[in-house]
Amino acid sequence: MFRSAALVAADSTPRPIPTPRPNSIDEAQRTANNAAGWVEQNWSVWLTNSLRIILIVVIAVVMRSLIRRAITKLIARMNRTVEAVDHTALGGLLVNAERRRQRSEAIGSVLRSVASFVIMGTAALTVLSVLKINLAPLLASAGVAGVAIGFGARNLVTDFLSGVFMILEDQYGVGDEIDAGVAKGTVVEVGLRVTKLRGANGAIWYVRNGEVKRIGNLSQGWSQAEVDVTLRYDEDLERAREVIAAVGEEMAKSAPWDEKLWEPVEVMGLDSLALDSVVVRIQAKTAPGEAAGVERELRWRIKGALDAAGIRLGAAPSATADQGAAPDPTAAMAAPSALGNPSSPQSLATAPIPPGPTLGK
Repeated sequence: MFRSAALVAADSTPRPIPTPRPNSIDEAQRTANNAAGWVEQNWSVWLTNSLRIILIVVIAVVMRSLIRRAITKLIARMNRTVEAVDHTALGGLLVNAERRRQRSEAIGSVLRSVASFVIMGTAALTVLSVLKINLAPLLASAGVAGVAIGFGARNLVTDFLSGVFMILEDQYGVGDEIDAGVAKGTVVEVGLRVTKLRGANGAIWYVRNGEVKRIGNLSQGWSQAEVDVTLRYDEDLERAREVIAAVGEEMAKSAPWDEKLWEPVEVMGLDSLALDSVVVRIQAKTAPGEAAGVERELRWRIKGALDAAGIRLGAAPSATADQGAAPDPTAAMAAPSALGNPSSPQSLATAPIPPGPTLGK
C-alpha cells in the first residue's frame, strides 16, 4: 500500500516539456531571409557609393590627363618660339635655345608632378571619405611621418626647393659663365638638385643647389672687357691714347668682333702711377660671355700697334750705381788681431812659462 502511494506521488511530479530540435533547412532559410533583408536595406547605399567612387576616379584621371597634356603643349610651344628666333638678330639678345629648352623642360616636369600629386591625393582622400573612414588619424599619422621624413631629408628638400626657385627665376642657364662661390665655370646642366659646371681646367663640378648662397652670372645682359696697358713713365700718353683708340675702331669694324663689341673701345685713362711706369685702362662693352675673347684680341692688337708706333711697354730699367767701379782692395783682408803683436798682453798670456830652478833635496 505504501509502495503504490509512493509510485502515485512520483508519477504526479511535473516533467519539462522537451523542445523540438531545430531543422537545418529552416535555419538556412531563416539566415537567407535575414541576409536578403540586409542586402535589400543596404544595396542602394552600396550602389550609390560605388558610383561615387567610380565617378571620382574617372574625373581625377581625366583632369590629370588634360592638365598634363596642356602643360606639355605649353612647353612645346615655348621651345618652338625659341627655335624660331634662335638664328635671328633677336635671338642673339636672348638666351640660347638649349638653355631655354632645359629650363622649360624642368619647369614642365615640376608642374606635371605637382598637378598629379594634388589631383590624385585629393581623389584618394575623397574616396576614403565616401567609404566612411575617419581621416583624422590618417592625416595625423601622415603629418608626423612627413615631419620625420622632412627632418631626415632636409638637405634633399633644401636642394630641391632651391633648384625650383633658381629655374623659375632664371638665375642662370646652360652656357652661362657663373661664380657660385664654391665653384666657378660654365654651366653644363641645370637640375632640380644639382648643377653641373665645367671649370677652367676642364673639370666637372657638381654643385648642390642648396649650398649656393650667392651667384655671380657673367653671361646675362652684357659683359665688360677690361685691359690694362703698362707704359714707361716718360712716354707720350696723348700719342698712346690715339694709337689705342685707332686699334679699337679698327677692331670694331672687323668680323667677328663687330658683333661681339656692343660699344666702341674706350680709353678710360690712367689707372695707376709709379716711379718708372704708368698703367692705362681700356674698357669695352661686349656680348654676354665674350669678354675674355675680346680682352685677348685687344691685347694682341694693342701690343702690335704700340710696337709699330715706337711706344715702349713696361717699366724703365733701373740704373746700377756701382757699375764700372774698382773692387775694394781691403775686401779680402782679415780683421786685425791682438795676437799679431808679440808684446801685447794677449800674446804674453799665450806664451809658454819658462822652467824654474831645480830645488835640491
